[in-house]
Amino acid sequence: MGHLDEVGEADGWRCWLCDEPVDRDMATNDPRSATVDSRLTKARAKKLKQDKSALPPDRLAHKSCNTGKGTSDPVVKWPDHLIVVDPASIIAATDRLERKGGRETMARCPTKADAEETAAWLIDRISRLSPNLSLTHQITSSGGQYLVVLKA
Repeated sequence: MGHLDEVGEADGWRCWLCDEPVDRDMATNDPRSATVDSRLTKARAKKLKQDKSALPPDRLAHKSCNTGKGTSDPVVKWPDHLIVVDPASIIAATDRLERKGGRETMARCPTKADAEETAAWLIDRISRLSPNLSLTHQITSSGGQYLVVLKA
C-alpha cells in the first residue's frame, strides 16, 4: 500500500479541506483527483522542526483544493446554510484546542436552534480534521444572541 492509499484510508477518502469525497481512481491530472497534503505551510513546518515539535500527519486533498491552498495557511469554510456571526477560523481554533485544550468561542448565532445546528456541524467537521481531538460544546445566551463554545 502506497503513502496516498494510507493517507486516503486514514481520512476515509474525504478531502480534509472541502470535506467532499475523493475518488482514488480518478486520473491524476483531474482537479478532483487525490493528493497528499500537509496542514502546514513550509515555513511553519520548518519552524516546528526547529522547535523539535511533532508535525501533524499528512492529509488527503483534492488536487484542486491542494493547489488552491498553495503556500497559504489552509482555510476550512463555514457552510452557507449556517447562520453565524463573527465565525472563528476553524483551523486556528482546532490547532489551539489540540495544543492547549481548554475552550474556544467559535461563533455567535441569533437563535438557540441555529447555535445547536452550528455546534453539531462544528463537532462533526472537526472530528474529521483532527480525529484524536475529543470535543464537547456549550451554548450560552449573551445579549440576545447565543455563543457557540467548543471544549477539548
